[in-house]
Amino acid sequence: MTSTPSLTSALDFSGKLCLVTGGSRGIGAGIARRFAEAGASVVVSYFRGETAAQEVVARIRAAGGQAQAIQADVTRPADVDRMIMQTVEQHGRLDVLVNNAGIYPVSGLLEVSDAEWEQVLAANLTGTHFCTQRAARAMVELSGKREGNQSSGSIVNISSIEGTSTGLAHSHYSAAKAGVEHYTRSAALELSMHGVRVNAVAPGLIDRPGLAEAWPEGVRSWQERVPLARLGTDEDIADACIFLASPLARWITGATLTVDGGIQVVPAF
Repeated sequence: MTSTPSLTSALDFSGKLCLVTGGSRGIGAGIARRFAEAGASVVVSYFRGETAAQEVVARIRAAGGQAQAIQADVTRPADVDRMIMQTVEQHGRLDVLVNNAGIYPVSGLLEVSDAEWEQVLAANLTGTHFCTQRAARAMVELSGKREGNQSSGSIVNISSIEGTSTGLAHSHYSAAKAGVEHYTRSAALELSMHGVRVNAVAPGLIDRPGLAEAWPEGVRSWQERVPLARLGTDEDIADACIFLASPLARWITGATLTVDGGIQVVPAF
C-alpha cells in the first residue's frame, strides 16, 4: 500500500532533477525558478535564447539553487537525445520533465502557410513527443538500476485552454494543443506500467511585459470577464506543475489541469 507523505516532504524536491524545455523566459523561466525554490536541481533547456537562459540560471544560483542551461531544438530528435544524455550523465537522474517549449504565431486559416503550419505542430506537439519519449526511456532505465535511488518519474506537458476552446487566427496552435492533451492521456496509459505519471497544465491568458500595450482590447475583455478578475502569472502555472509533479498528485495521471482564473466557466450569454 502506498504511504502518504507529509505535506512538507511532498513539496520538497531536494535531491531531484527537473528538466524544463523552453525555460529561458516567460512561463518556462517561472517553472524553472519555482522548482529550484522547492529544492530541485534544474536544467533550463533553450533553443535560441542563450543569454536569457543563462540569466535564469544565474538568478537560481544567486538564490542558493542549482541550475544549468542546455541548448536544444526539441523538433530535432538528435538534439533531444543529446539533451537527455547530457542531463543524465551530469546529474545521474531525471525525475521531472516539463514540456513547455512551443511557439504561438497568429495566422488566419486562409493565410497560414504550409511551412508555418508544420512549424507550429512540430514545436508544440512533435517536440513534446520527442522529449517525452526520450525522457521516459531514461526515467525507466534509471529507476531500474539497483544502485540508483530514482523511483519512476513525472512528466508535465504545457497545453493551453485553446486546446478545447479556440480563438481567431489560432487554428494551427489550437490543433497542436488539442493534440498535446490527447497525447498526454495516451502517454499516461502506456507509461503507467513503468510508474511514470504524465499530466498536462492548460493555462489561460498569462501576463507578460508589453502584452497590455500590444493587445489592449483583448486584455481589457479578459479582465472584465474572468471570474478571478486578473491575468495569470508565470507562478500560477509553475505551482500547478509543482503539484502535478509532487507526491500530492501520486494518484493523478492522464489529467489536464486548467489554470485560467475560471474563464472557461463563464456563460457564453
